[in-house]
Order: sequence, then C-alpha cells, then structure tokens
Amino acid sequence: MSRLLDACETTVSPSYRLFGLVDTTMGAETFDDDADRSKWLLPGPGLVYLQVPSEVVTTAIRLESWTTSPALTPSQWAGYEEVEVYLPEGELGLQTVDGGLTEIPLVLPSPGTYRMRWQWVFNPDTGPFTSPLPGCSGVLATPGGHEAALGGEDQFCLVRIWRTAVTGRLEHETPLGQCSHLRSQPLPQVLQA
Repeated sequence: MSRLLDACETTVSPSYRLFGLVDTTMGAETFDDDADRSKWLLPGPGLVYLQVPSEVVTTAIRLESWTTSPALTPSQWAGYEEVEVYLPEGELGLQTVDGGLTEIPLVLPSPGTYRMRWQWVFNPDTGPFTSPLPGCSGVLATPGGHEAALGGEDQFCLVRIWRTAVTGRLEHETPLGQCSHLRSQPLPQVLQA
C-alpha cells in the first residue's frame, strides 16, 4: 500500500511557457535537445519541464512524495503525463528561465530513479487557454472541481513522485494520446497498477 511521505504547496510564474522541477545539484538548466516537444513534459538529466499555455501567469503546484505508486485521483484533469528521471541527490527546486531556481522543502527518501505523475487543470474563470504544443490548436478543456486548489491562479498542477526499482537514465511515457488535452476525460483505469 502506498503512503504519502511528504508534501508541499507553492506557486510558480512560468517564463517562456515553461517551468521545471529540477535536482538542485545537477547544474543542468534545460531539458534534452532531443526532447519530444509534442509532449507536455520535457525531461532531461535530473529535471523535468512542463510546457504551459502562454496565457498562464501563475501556477499553483502541489508536490507529493510517496512510498510507491499512489492511486490515481478520481478528478477530471485537463492533462496528465508521467515521466521517469534519475535524481542524483534528490534535493528539488522549481526553475524558470527568468526567475532562476527556488528550492522547495519536499523530502525524498534518497537519491535515485523516480517516477513522476503530473496532472494539471486550468482556471475556467481566467481562460481561455490555448495549447503550447506544436500541431495542436484550439481552446483547452477546463474541467471543474479544482477551484480550491486553483486558489484563483491560472493553473493547478499536482505532481506525485515515488522511487522506483528501475535503474537507468531516462524513460518517458504519455498514457493519453498527443493532443488528448483538448477534451476532458477520466484517466484510464488500466493505469492504476
């Protein structure tokens, strides 16, 4: 059974339609040059960046550290992706191009390979929001039910992180199809493993 180890909440102001979660000891400031820009998450060694719509000024973010893969939340989300990344020290910060690095007080059990589940939603009162992904156009879905978590901000992200037994540099997966963010739908039940 999965247990919540630690959590923290903060806000970030994306710049250049990006913000990242990074291992503070890496010194890396960007994702891989060959990162698939048709995905919302752009991984790199010791970091993951989320692409956001240009209309997003401030994002409320909740980061959670878990013992194992947590159950999926039953809520509707505008987007969902998972990524696996090696964190050499496990000390995290949020990074933007303009704002630099801000350390966060989230405690991870140890350095190593972690799986991250990113889920996000946009504020229907401050939109509309358009996709930052190449080849995708149209207004993004803004499912309800997240008003308290949004707290009046443009976007809310829930990031759940857990240590994996897998070793290796990097693996990326997008369970929902490219551009699936244009409609609101429940998360697939098969991903609850």
